[in-house]
Amino acid sequence: MAGAPRTPPGVAVVIVTYNSADVLPGCLDSIAAGLEGVRLAAVVVADNASKDGSAEIAEGTVHLPMRVVRTGRNAGYAAAVNAGVATLDLDDIDAVFVINPDCRLRPGVLARLAAALREPERGIAVPKLVNPDGSLQPSLRRMPTVRRALAEAVIGGTLAGRLGRLGELVTDPREYERPGSAVWATGAAMLVATRVIRRIGGWDESFFLYSEETEYALRARDHGYTLWYEPEAVVEHIGGDSGVNPALASLLVVNKVRLFRRRHGRVPSVAYYLAVVFGEALRALAGRRTAKASVVALVRPSRRVRTLAN
Repeated sequence: MAGAPRTPPGVAVVIVTYNSADVLPGCLDSIAAGLEGVRLAAVVVADNASKDGSAEIAEGTVHLPMRVVRTGRNAGYAAAVNAGVATLDLDDIDAVFVINPDCRLRPGVLARLAAALREPERGIAVPKLVNPDGSLQPSLRRMPTVRRALAEAVIGGTLAGRLGRLGELVTDPREYERPGSAVWATGAAMLVATRVIRRIGGWDESFFLYSEETEYALRARDHGYTLWYEPEAVVEHIGGDSGVNPALASLLVVNKVRLFRRRHGRVPSVAYYLAVVFGEALRALAGRRTAKASVVALVRPSRRVRTLAN
């Protein structure tokens, strides 16, 4: 006797915007295809005081069950995620899909990620990220350690990621061909089970930008939840400019050092800090502007970027 049909999982989508008018329409247009096989409860756009009409674009979208939350300031990614999730009835959904506005959902992505979360020990599911040209965008990470920070400082993150488990960033394309668990992943697109949200709470708003997804994944891991990678679920990610914007690059580096210090003792934290400074200094000597800004931010706290509100 055949079993009863499985009820489609209920999913809500939370998109954080900050002057995202040039990419948001494409994201919203892609959601319908990405929804195949799930029940959409809501699409929440949490807007961090955009000046380019991002919130108005969301409010004018009629083909989706849209909600717009205006934070009233550039509150940061984590704060906006929390503001968006706060509008949801968690009893009505199985998971929340947190995505950047520069993401484009491929058909059926949410159903594949939701299926991965049927296993109770899996708390977060992430897709395969690709660039607009279809090439792989490495997104999986291993546990941050002093050894990995030093390896990436000396030989670079791309090469270190290919040599066994030497680097934090997983860069071997073969690793992205099969599903499996990872320590954490790029936060551009991640499906979080509501059971995780209930148990561990919201995102850490002390991280204005960068490392907030790392902290959340590691905190979920502390509570026994696995982050699961599903290569059959594909999301196109245009990508930001942290690789070319010195202010953003320095914020990224400072925050990963801050997070490591929170989770480790004084001696390993100092060693990790020195390894990161060493790596950024090597690249600064080679003329990389982003590395120069990162070194300044690491060694001169008074010069750190604390807000990008302007």
